[in-house]
Amino acid sequence: MTSAPDSAISSADTVGACPYGSPGPQPVAGPGREAAFRGLDLFGEDFVRDPYPWLDRLRSDAPVHRDPGTRLWLVSRYEDIRRVLLDPDAFRPDNAQHAVTSLGVPALRILARAGFRLGPALANNATESHPGLRRAVTRFFNSQRVAASVPVIERIADELLRTVRAELDTSGESDLFRTFAHLLPCRVMMELLGIEGLDAATLVRWSDASLELFWGRPTPDRQLELAVLVAEFHEWLTTLVDDRTTPADSFVGALTRHLLPDGTRIDPRTVVSACFFVFVAGQSTTGQLISTVLHRALTEPGLWPRPAHEESLAGAWVDEVLRREPPVTSWRRVTARPLKLGGVALPAGAELLLMLMGSGSDPEVFDEPGRMLPGRGNGRLHLAFGVGRHRCPGASLARTEAAVALRAATRHLPALRLEPDAEPAPILGLLSFRAPLRVPVVEPVRTP
Repeated sequence: MTSAPDSAISSADTVGACPYGSPGPQPVAGPGREAAFRGLDLFGEDFVRDPYPWLDRLRSDAPVHRDPGTRLWLVSRYEDIRRVLLDPDAFRPDNAQHAVTSLGVPALRILARAGFRLGPALANNATESHPGLRRAVTRFFNSQRVAASVPVIERIADELLRTVRAELDTSGESDLFRTFAHLLPCRVMMELLGIEGLDAATLVRWSDASLELFWGRPTPDRQLELAVLVAEFHEWLTTLVDDRTTPADSFVGALTRHLLPDGTRIDPRTVVSACFFVFVAGQSTTGQLISTVLHRALTEPGLWPRPAHEESLAGAWVDEVLRREPPVTSWRRVTARPLKLGGVALPAGAELLLMLMGSGSDPEVFDEPGRMLPGRGNGRLHLAFGVGRHRCPGASLARTEAAVALRAATRHLPALRLEPDAEPAPILGLLSFRAPLRVPVVEPVRTP
């Protein structure tokens, strides 16, 4: 998650082939195709609650489809999405963090007063500075550090689950999103990256506000509320980056001392942009993944509490959730030149929305895509973390956190069940992010 050169406050309206499977159906032309997708609203309750019928129809009938509501080209086939991700020269990442909804002048003023401006840093960066900056970030999320982080994740998970246990004992119910999934990755990230002097709940609030402001459809009044929080977040990040006492071996310290290809030290504004990306992705989207993993595990017959004592099941289940129901449901690219994709001629500057969630259910790649089959042979071929030059640098940590969270929850709370009489959980329905915002749970009444 990174921004375009003119920052995340820019609005969307200003703005090698995959070896798996066959070419598939060609797009349907003419007015019939437009009529078939007339009811599609990427922010609507119908799509947010159950996107799969729409994604299946897009993939089969219109794999590259212009959505009039967002003016984005929806790309839904696995091989087309993989092609785009593997060719950042033809399909540039410049628009990845543009605001989806035009921000009003009052909200823009709040951001401007805070000096808010996100330049190219990671996922939006197509310049020569990207490889070195990515290496500097990835060093903090490599396999050795992730392996060493497991005891930290387990300790924090155990502590949070004791709160869940206390709520169940006191009131008979709890919410795994509020008490566990939403907090675990934030506390883990702050400890691993050496972030001190800030309440975890504040960082969660700032991060969630950033996602809603730039990837949601907030009203003008809601934009003002969110802009205040995002401005606070940016000011805190700027102060953090400007602090010359930060240890050189810390995450922020290492980035501030990073040298660009020409030998000059990186601009502090770019460091702020990189931290914005890492802090949001490292906790909000990982929390969304954990929430989805737990919710799906509780709804799958016979699964809970098996991950507590079947060593490989938790990781395999996380991979299936990432394939079928990833928290990052889509991502954006823009064409650098006129080209064809999925049989459709696109002009230079065409803005694409890669339907990552739909790609994981492509029957040309995954057998029985609607079934959750942990351990399927090609399950880790999903595109939930991207692929190629801009693959998520924190993918291994996110996957590990979700697996540890599932194992810990099933171990501590083996009799847990979803609350049977609860209202359907609200679903986060931003352009590129989706997850249950409540996981209401109870335990069966224990008999002597």
